[in-house]
Amino acid sequence: MKDYFYKQRGVVMIFALLVLLSVTLLAIASVSTSLIQIKMASAMEQQTVAFDAAESALAGAMFESEDEHILLDSTLTDPLSEARLLNAIDLTSHALSCFADQGYVQRNLTQSGLQSGTRHSTSGSYDTQEQLRSWSRSAFVQEHACRGASSVIGGSNINCHIFIIRGCGQVQNSPFAIANSLSVAVLAPASPPE
Repeated sequence: MKDYFYKQRGVVMIFALLVLLSVTLLAIASVSTSLIQIKMASAMEQQTVAFDAAESALAGAMFESEDEHILLDSTLTDPLSEARLLNAIDLTSHALSCFADQGYVQRNLTQSGLQSGTRHSTSGSYDTQEQLRSWSRSAFVQEHACRGASSVIGGSNINCHIFIIRGCGQVQNSPFAIANSLSVAVLAPASPPE
């Protein structure tokens, strides 16, 4: 009878150890899942903040291109006029990268914001808390006759000048930047034939 009780105690101990092991494994899996979800949420937040910075860069390039103080000052150039002075980008073989320096016009946004009559070319942090960079790249794509219902535009010496503006945002120590692009058409005098 004494042997029977010792055998029962051994079985109960093994059963208790198995239950303890399974509870431990469940706790480890739960903590691991929570840590993965925290990392995913943090990465998503960084991407959202970088996208907002890219959107601000697009808005900044448009603000500077429409700034009357810059347009009326012969010593300053806006991003689109400056891009028009460069060679046209060939979209079949070049991408308007946030990082490649291939003669694109770059404008930066800093935490001091946008000021009228200023070329925003000084680099700096967009936001001190997240250590964000926010900048835009502008490139001239092509010039062609404007198409549309208006015979006034189509019959005159006005052409459509097509540009691409890419807004870029990057969180500090991140290997990638979030980008968003905008295509812009500007009515301007036709360039003389070459």
